Amino acid sequence: MKFGKEYASQMVHEWQEAYMDYNYLKSLLMEILNFNKKNAPLPEVAATPRGSLKRRLSMYRAFNGLQIRYNSFKGKNNHEDEVIVVNSVQQEGSECHYETTFLVSCEEGGKCELIFFRTLDDEFNKVLTFYKKKVGEVKVEADALSKQMDALIALRIKVDKISVGAQSVQVIDPFSNDDSVLSPASVDPMHFSSPGRPHMEVIQEVEMTNEEILEEEAIQEVEMTSEEILEEEATIGKRDPTKMNPSNFKPAPLEVLDYVKINIEPETPISTLRCIMTSKPNLSFSKEELRKVEEQMKKAFVEFYQKLRLLKRYSSLNVLAFSKIMKKYDKISSRKASKSYLEVIEKSYLRSSDEVSKLMEGVEDTFIKHFVDGNRKKGMKYLRPQAQRETHRVTFLLGLFSGCSLALVAAIAVSIRAGNLLENESRGQFMENIFPLYSLFGFVVLHMVMYGANIYYWRRFRVNYPFIFGFKQGTELGYRQVLLLASGLSLLALAAVLYHLDMDIDPETRSFQTVTELTPLALVIVLLLITFFPLNIIYRSSRFFFIRCVWRCLLAPLYKVTLPDFFLADQLTSQVQAIRSLQFYVCYYGWENFRERSNTCQESKIYPILYIFLAIIPFWSRFIQCLRRLFEEKDSMQGFNSLKYLSTIVALVMRTLYDQKRGTFWKVMAASTSGITTVANTYWDLVVDWGLLQRNSKNPWLRDKLLVPYKIVYFVAIVLNIILRLVWMQLVLDFEQLPFLHRRGFIAIVACLEILRRGMWNFFRLENEHLNNVGKYRASKSVPLPFNYDEDKSL
Repeated sequence: MKFGKEYASQMVHEWQEAYMDYNYLKSLLMEILNFNKKNAPLPEVAATPRGSLKRRLSMYRAFNGLQIRYNSFKGKNNHEDEVIVVNSVQQEGSECHYETTFLVSCEEGGKCELIFFRTLDDEFNKVLTFYKKKVGEVKVEADALSKQMDALIALRIKVDKISVGAQSVQVIDPFSNDDSVLSPASVDPMHFSSPGRPHMEVIQEVEMTNEEILEEEAIQEVEMTSEEILEEEATIGKRDPTKMNPSNFKPAPLEVLDYVKINIEPETPISTLRCIMTSKPNLSFSKEELRKVEEQMKKAFVEFYQKLRLLKRYSSLNVLAFSKIMKKYDKISSRKASKSYLEVIEKSYLRSSDEVSKLMEGVEDTFIKHFVDGNRKKGMKYLRPQAQRETHRVTFLLGLFSGCSLALVAAIAVSIRAGNLLENESRGQFMENIFPLYSLFGFVVLHMVMYGANIYYWRRFRVNYPFIFGFKQGTELGYRQVLLLASGLSLLALAAVLYHLDMDIDPETRSFQTVTELTPLALVIVLLLITFFPLNIIYRSSRFFFIRCVWRCLLAPLYKVTLPDFFLADQLTSQVQAIRSLQFYVCYYGWENFRERSNTCQESKIYPILYIFLAIIPFWSRFIQCLRRLFEEKDSMQGFNSLKYLSTIVALVMRTLYDQKRGTFWKVMAASTSGITTVANTYWDLVVDWGLLQRNSKNPWLRDKLLVPYKIVYFVAIVLNIILRLVWMQLVLDFEQLPFLHRRGFIAIVACLEILRRGMWNFFRLENEHLNNVGKYRASKSVPLPFNYDEDKSL
């Protein structure tokens, strides 16, 4: 792979604007090369085979010896070969930046090279400024995490004291022979933020001398820690002050707890309601509270460490890019400028600063010591999770299941034709009762196929979907895994359909109609068992992530809204027919209609109400999510978005009532509300969710940045989205349908078109989200910290 492609693939996608523009600098070098070719006559040499001229010329050069060649690079100043001078310039009110003076600009073609070095300086200064800014940000975050660690350690001590029945916690002076207690003023409460303390220093609780180590080994039989011994000796006044160096001991700052408040997100609906009814809670010093704080701190450290890794990778990759481009310049121009420029880069802050490496070491030591009981292997597994490997087994099974599914589709078509089912008298009964049962699996499989296609194109166009969705590193599914699940489900569903048809057609097996009718229910049960199966098989982390998101969608107002939550709720709005199919399962098997293949349960009064209620659940969930975001973020756009979903709910109710009651009034109401919500949803899709239709953008009527290189794709997507949105109106306006197409079949086709539209919407929605992250250089998540410091009290 050429370096340019490897360089682009290794970039932090959200920071790509801050990287050195390797391709542009390479294009400038190509201009220099073309100029040199046009103006430099080729030497007259004998005819040589094509492609070997360069090698033949190198064979005729004079040999400089083994030592002279390398000694020329060791000299401090080789003025004969020096073509550039790189200076550090400091201007008032601005940071230090670098400027290159090109010493041979008067030569022919020197103007092109001068442009190259000016552009190179601009790129280097851009990279350096961005790196300094990011290092400053992580240093501030390191200070904040240090404060959080001090509060966590104090909370641990407090909880441990309470758990053994202590009435109060006092900090004993470990260096005095009496029972004096350290007052808050005597202990430095802000030792974690002192200027002399390095960032993310591992908090030193006890430092023992060799004598103490021997003493600790001697008393291991009574299972007492060195801290307990010191505390006991300090309490009874028998400790020898020469056993420990007082200057190395730092007592835990328990008074930190006096000016901090807990900041833990509610994990259950009950805790959310409790937080709404009360103000911000103070510390309760319970073990459950300590567990939640430790989990939150663990997440904060892991995310902070990932940010440091990205920053280190950014520095290394840019230094490598500058080295590559300068070597290309030397090769093209036959000059020796790379040595001087690379020496400046090596001495610059980008290369010489070791703050990021020290922070990484500090995070590793702190995390291993305080969160995994000193188990380095376990700690590094948290901090550096391994990427998931793609195996040939997945590809093989995907091909196998897909091929078997296609074979089953052909077998089903042959069975329908052979049994003459399309003209059979029981066709209507089959379509009304059996078809809705199996169409559920068709909707799910189609949606999974579209999601797999989305992942393929997100990866192809470098949309960082694992970061956007918040997947744990190494657990995200690739498109092959998603398509494998879809093909496996389709194989089971199609096999069940074929079995059902075969049992119906064969006169000898018609007596087993009850067992046959239970086949779809058995398939649903198998699917639910696989989804909730607790063992670590069939992508357990992804299954549980999906279950959590569904649960948070159902209880939307009681959980903080994240992107996976509202993204999944949007997917469910396109699965209204699948939700109604689940309702039909309950109706068909709950009322035991499967024994007679009828649907008398639909005649009950409660069924039409549930038919409406269940269909609006996804839209109601999005409506509540928008209201919560409006309340928390104070974003007026969320208010408009909630009105959009409210209009959709009204339109869906009116359309369903028209389908049930008919009549001119209900038709007018359904048509008017559906028209309004179709226009609103289409506008929101194109302008807000996709960020398109910007008249004054660089790409007219699209947006400034596009990941897909072909603009026609966006215009086709706009037209298709409008058409597929209008298909929704078909169910209201009652256009003439094809005579051979059953009503249930037509509804299923419309539902499938909506799923296809949603799959198309997914790609451009996440593309727009990714570009927003790129514009804000947002490459890591912000994890809320568990403690809030009261600065007034701390001062």
